[in-house]
Amino acid sequence: MVQLNLVVIKTNKQEEQVRFYSTLGITFSHHRHGNGPYHYAGELDGLIFEIYPLSKDATGPDTTTRLGFTIESLNDTLKDLVEIGVETVQAPASTEWGYVAVVKDADGRRIELVEKLIK
Repeated sequence: MVQLNLVVIKTNKQEEQVRFYSTLGITFSHHRHGNGPYHYAGELDGLIFEIYPLSKDATGPDTTTRLGFTIESLNDTLKDLVEIGVETVQAPASTEWGYVAVVKDADGRRIELVEKLIK
């Protein structure tokens, strides 16, 4: 069995990213490991999600990685994201995968939001 347990994004907009991902419901702590850089970390049901600063030699953050999150209420979350200036790329729609929208995080990564299905 394989289970994903760590996702790290690197950015030059740490505070904006923390605000974005906190709006999705992730609670972050700010810390560092040994002599490494200060970063933010949050846990999602056994998955550690970290926001690190870009390395000094990086020209910019990766914007090609697409992430997806299951959330409680898509409409409420989108309202909160719009209030902090987040761009909606794909308006909410019912699909075969559920009620889905796509937004951009502070670096421009496309983030898929899916409303949790009630069983």
